Amino acid sequence: MSESAVPTEADRRQWARYLVEERAEGAVYSRLAGRREGEEREILLGLADAERRHEQHWLTLLGGEEPARLPKAGLRSRMLGWMAGRFGSIFVLALAQSAEARSPYDAEVHATAAMRADEKVHHEVVRGLAARGRRRLSGSFRAAVFGANDGLVSNLALVLGIGATGVGSGLVLFSGIAGLLAGALSMGAGEFVSVRSQRELLASTEESGDADAAAGDLDIDENELALVYRARGMSEQESLARATRVVAAAQAGIRRDVTGPIGVHGDHDIVGRDWTAALSSFLLFASGAIVPVLPWLFGMSGTGAIILALVLVGVALLGTGAMVGILSGGPPLKRALRQLAIGFGAAAVTYALGLVFGVGAV
Repeated sequence: MSESAVPTEADRRQWARYLVEERAEGAVYSRLAGRREGEEREILLGLADAERRHEQHWLTLLGGEEPARLPKAGLRSRMLGWMAGRFGSIFVLALAQSAEARSPYDAEVHATAAMRADEKVHHEVVRGLAARGRRRLSGSFRAAVFGANDGLVSNLALVLGIGATGVGSGLVLFSGIAGLLAGALSMGAGEFVSVRSQRELLASTEESGDADAAAGDLDIDENELALVYRARGMSEQESLARATRVVAAAQAGIRRDVTGPIGVHGDHDIVGRDWTAALSSFLLFASGAIVPVLPWLFGMSGTGAIILALVLVGVALLGTGAMVGILSGGPPLKRALRQLAIGFGAAAVTYALGLVFGVGAV
């Protein structure tokens, strides 16, 4: 249809849908901007302004006035709008990244070339913002997924393997609780040792400041203070210039702050605290490991308990897999099914071993 042709009712309905979608997307970015500061806030407000330009384009095609009845925005847009006001921006931006990747304007003759280009740029902008959030979240998120998933899979494998041998439900429950405590304590102890060792290693690499304290007694023309700075990672030219300034200031009786950005003083905060890391690992593993034990904990036994444990763990594995998919910008369903297959695969092996070495075969 040419631009001068009279639009059909189908065209007008489609334009109205585009209008509400652009309005919904602009509201998402505006809400996210309200939760951010500085540069990220400005970027999000810029995206919201662009969505309003697109909204105005469809409004102009509709005659400059909104139709009496507008359709509802799509489920994805409404969900993003709801999440934008309640959750951290990383989850919303990860979903928005997937949405922006599928522009509806590529085959839309009534969208301008600038709008099609805008959508591609928006995808890259949202990808960049989401990447910032992923970098901030990557360490803690990895630990949370690993801990909870490890608890789910290992304890499911344990209780299924024990249950398949035909022993009583009491022994299965005891094994599950023992596995929970053993795994959680092992995770907590391992994390404690890891973080404590890393902090001790960092502490041993910190500069002592002894050489700087003696700078006033050095010969300004011949001294090894520059070698100290070179050993800490500065270039030869920077080291010489800094050594000269420090010695001259010390001999003049001026005390200077000679610590530089090359030290590791701030690395302790990045590594974290040993007891906090240990407790977090303990709780994360235990939160996953308790799930497969729940049927026996509430008095179930036999095949019914096994089936319910599989269902509960399956739902949890699908949830963690989908979360990984959302935050990584990938398809949530694919990640969820992969997580489920890995978890159930491990459990199937131990269940088969339990059947082979079960009490009924003795």
